[in-house]
Amino acid sequence: MAGKVKWVTDIEKSVLINNFEKRGWVQVTENEDWNFYWMSVQTIRSVFSVETGYRLSDDQVVNHFPNHYELTRKDLMVKNIKRYRKELEKEGSPLAERDENGKYLYLDFVPVTYMLPADYNLFVEEFRKSPSSTWIMKPCGKAQGKGIFLINKLSQIKKWSRDSKTSSFVSQSTKEAYVISLYINNPLLIGGRKFDLRLYVLVSTYRPLRCYMYKLGFCRFCTVKYTPSTSELDNMFVHLTNVAIQKHGEDYNHIHGGKWTVSNLRLYLESTRGREVTSKLFDEIHWIIVQSLKAVAPVMNSDKHCFECYGYDIIIDDKLKPWLIEVNASPSLTSSTANDRILKYNLINDTLNIAVPNGEIPDCKWNKSPPKEVLGNYEILYDEELAQGDGADRELRGRPGQSLGPKAGRSRDAGRTVLTTWK
Repeated sequence: MAGKVKWVTDIEKSVLINNFEKRGWVQVTENEDWNFYWMSVQTIRSVFSVETGYRLSDDQVVNHFPNHYELTRKDLMVKNIKRYRKELEKEGSPLAERDENGKYLYLDFVPVTYMLPADYNLFVEEFRKSPSSTWIMKPCGKAQGKGIFLINKLSQIKKWSRDSKTSSFVSQSTKEAYVISLYINNPLLIGGRKFDLRLYVLVSTYRPLRCYMYKLGFCRFCTVKYTPSTSELDNMFVHLTNVAIQKHGEDYNHIHGGKWTVSNLRLYLESTRGREVTSKLFDEIHWIIVQSLKAVAPVMNSDKHCFECYGYDIIIDDKLKPWLIEVNASPSLTSSTANDRILKYNLINDTLNIAVPNGEIPDCKWNKSPPKEVLGNYEILYDEELAQGDGADRELRGRPGQSLGPKAGRSRDAGRTVLTTWK
């Protein structure tokens, strides 16, 4: 009989530890031989760093790709998506088709975004085209709503620049990078409140790309009713859905935590907007996720020892158009409610069943293609190998406008559901 998996973590969360113990795995320290290490993004840096890193064995698995930040840093995600669009355009791909106003028909899923300070002049040019618009500023490397604020005047940026202990936008090496994005000021509201979607996506390999969508995502609601009024731009309880912020609001509900399941959202939309438009919305969300992963796949170090569970944040506007806001490398495993705890425990359980088959000592040489019965609440979202082998997929590439957008062309292949239109 094979030995037991030896595990390490530097994230002391019960939903992790309970899952390891349930499998009868053995806890060791990072200085001992280990097979499975669920680590923070800070630790992964040192594991793969040229100076301090070390070679992983075939029986060792970690929960981040070495340069996950190509997707999970706000500025790099946008940069990679912009590059991906340009490459598709150069190839003459129908996916990069634009409308008469120059907007991408299928790849317009990230709000207009600039890096600050680098793109300051480009931003000013764009801002002056619609001076009444609102923009949202976020530090590139922070999470949980830290350091975010909204602006609607150029003078506010200049003030931010001064407050950041710099008098100009030249020679900014010491200053923290920010992204500034056009604020979606027409979000879909439910009960008058703004919300976003937190969806979990597991990537087992980038080359070939194979990813899974977790069926049990949720919506996070603001505690204060939404208003686009400029007098409320500073009220983060109106604008930011992060639980880390909302839990400090007077109206925060500790029983449901301001959360709603994705299945409840779907039922609500089917009853208020109709089944067809709701299905189209969810197909578009899946489309966005696959395209964002395809955008970073060429630059991602698809190390065989790695898998990653991402937290995708999506906002839906009042026209039922979904927007990708950001992707988190370490989605929160803290439980704000009893239901939250159950969801996150099951999320880790299902993730481990795919990443560490049968709970046995891992072998990195396996093809990372688990049988359907072990997927639990995950479903296959995209499998590049199956998509490339699909004749219908190849045919679609040459037909502009023919099911190339986010539509539900599903085909059953080897017991797996694959979206054939997503080549």
